[in-house]
Amino acid sequence: MAAFHLSKYDISKERGFLSSFDPEKIKLPQELEAIREAAMALPKIIPSGAVRRHIESLPRLDLTDFCASSSLGERRLAMVHFSFLVQAYIWGEAEPPKHLPQCLAVPIWQMGQSIEQPPLLTYSSYVLDNWARIDADGPIDLSNIHMLQPFLGGQDEAWFVLIHVAIEARAGEMLAAIPALAQACRDQDVDTIESGLSAMSAVWDDMNDIFGRMPERCDPYIYFHRVRPWIHGWKDNPALSGGLIYEGVAETAGQPQVFRGQTGSQSSIVPSMDAFLGVDHAGDPLRTYLDELHIYRPPEHRQYIDDIRANSVLRPFIQSAGSPILTELYNECVENLTRFRTRHLEYAASYINKQSKGGAGNTADVGTGGTPFMKYLKKHRDEAAAHML
Repeated sequence: MAAFHLSKYDISKERGFLSSFDPEKIKLPQELEAIREAAMALPKIIPSGAVRRHIESLPRLDLTDFCASSSLGERRLAMVHFSFLVQAYIWGEAEPPKHLPQCLAVPIWQMGQSIEQPPLLTYSSYVLDNWARIDADGPIDLSNIHMLQPFLGGQDEAWFVLIHVAIEARAGEMLAAIPALAQACRDQDVDTIESGLSAMSAVWDDMNDIFGRMPERCDPYIYFHRVRPWIHGWKDNPALSGGLIYEGVAETAGQPQVFRGQTGSQSSIVPSMDAFLGVDHAGDPLRTYLDELHIYRPPEHRQYIDDIRANSVLRPFIQSAGSPILTELYNECVENLTRFRTRHLEYAASYINKQSKGGAGNTADVGTGGTPFMKYLKKHRDEAAAHML
């Protein structure tokens, strides 16, 4: 795996899984200008209480030519704007509709096929492709980034997204080191493995520190009632139990479609580390859910996770090496992964589970991905912790 170039997976040491392009610098063609303007105007339109009427006036577009001739950056940025409009249309009024109008359904279906992701808001559109630097030459950290496309806008919404952006950027150093470390295990290069695992611990410390800053500018009440309602999907969501009809999409034959909502579990960082460390999860509904989330990631990132899973022999190597130092470093990595999951669980409790009942589709008992999230997160955390050597 060491011979594989990170660019093949759209990953870099500086950005991790964040977009390799600068979203702010991407210029969309004139035919998409009305879409961009409508999406960027959502903070003005949503409070009107008539967001659907405004969105339904958008032109009906056939993006066949755009999808065939545009760059990946253009398509992914277009997906950001389209997916925000779709989510606003579904969740922007008291009761969700059963149909997505053709002006949104057809283009987002085409966009989803083009970038090989489902036709709704995913983590990559919400986080990975939805940021920019304040100082174009500065670092990608919380002191120098802002959110490009909002729903309502405001500090709490931006901070929630930007915490994830900063974590993704910091993880780049760790992700970039994995292929060489996988090869070092095959070469039995103990020194490289020791230094690599030690460096990973430093990255995890930084990531956990960034994650720990969430409460600074994202209040749990505001998150639950003003940020979270927009990112739900229509699979296992009680407000859209029958799914959503994508009007004008021939492939669906008029049948309702179900897709899971945006969730941090769609980030590729933790699955990559699970794969590298040899952490497995039991074959139960949780495992089925985790496997299902794989298609919600960009295809390059899916391939990276799959290749790590197929090539990493770190766990069996350390088990056979009989080195107390290597065992300690491995356990430290597992412990850091567990700490990260524990913090996620703590936030799920305070930001969601302890909040009062929300509106349609925004229940405190079901995650944005459509699962009994407290049960799943606890099990996921405990299974990872059980892999200590």
